[in-house]
Amino acid sequence: MEVHYPISIDWSKEEVIKVVQFFELIEQAYDRGVHKGELISSYHAFKDVVPSKSEEKQIFKQFDHETGYSTYHVVKEAKQTEREKVKMAK
Repeated sequence: MEVHYPISIDWSKEEVIKVVQFFELIEQAYDRGVHKGELISSYHAFKDVVPSKSEEKQIFKQFDHETGYSTYHVVKEAKQTEREKVKMAK
């Protein structure tokens, strides 16, 4: 599946990489699972780029619409689970 990640032309190359890596982990959480610590760390890097909660919601909505995944639910699961791996059902 070819996904068009929601990125801003105002972001630096490094910021775009952080955002894309975060969304790749969201996809992996649905495909094969991802280590919870790696996902949370990547989410914090994403928040360095997108500190605004409203902008975060807009970006999540764009990505979720494109993929059919729920970014919010993956992040929520990573924060709440006791397991080391986050694996979401499709």
